[in-house]
Amino acid sequence: MIVQDMMNKQPVTARPETTIMETLLTLRKHRIRHLPIIVDDGSLAGIISDRDLRDASPSIFDAADHADKFERPVSEIMVRDVITAHPLDFAEDLLSIFYEHQIGCIPVLEQEKLVGVITERDMLYTLIQLTGAHQPSSHLEVKVENIAGQLADVASLIKKFKININSVLVYPSKQDDSQKILVLRIGTMNPYRIASELRQNGYDVIWPQEPEVGQ
Repeated sequence: MIVQDMMNKQPVTARPETTIMETLLTLRKHRIRHLPIIVDDGSLAGIISDRDLRDASPSIFDAADHADKFERPVSEIMVRDVITAHPLDFAEDLLSIFYEHQIGCIPVLEQEKLVGVITERDMLYTLIQLTGAHQPSSHLEVKVENIAGQLADVASLIKKFKININSVLVYPSKQDDSQKILVLRIGTMNPYRIASELRQNGYDVIWPQEPEVGQ
């Protein structure tokens, strides 16, 4: 999945001369936590977050004595060195950026103009879609050798049951570098018969676990 398929294409924005108070009210009105700051030609000048505004605002106990601080332009406190993305960037690349830089919003630029924003909430929903967890399905985990063709072989066994595979994730085994874990979401609420078939064919099925005798 690429950024343009999951970004907000009509982001709320502010201008550098917008006051801190106006920016606060905009965030509250739209229930958002980040606001890109743009100039006349649509170029990105910076970004401001609710945390930046809290840090720059006077204490509620001193607000009356420092009301003038709320009239300062947001350009005085906005972040100017902004991490950005392109509409054709891949979702998994942005996941790494969000994690490594501990940020909550990334403006999306095309030809240096703001065309959208993507937030950590957008990324979380994208992860839900990529894993297939938003559809009625079951979770299946299979440990396989780290050699070509293992995923195709497992999929072939599942195909015998005429059940769709909604999503597939692959990650290395923590115990053995020569093995990988296949994590599949399959289109059935009863994965046990598929798990049984896989075990009969020699696969190490991590989940679902085998029912105890008598159950």
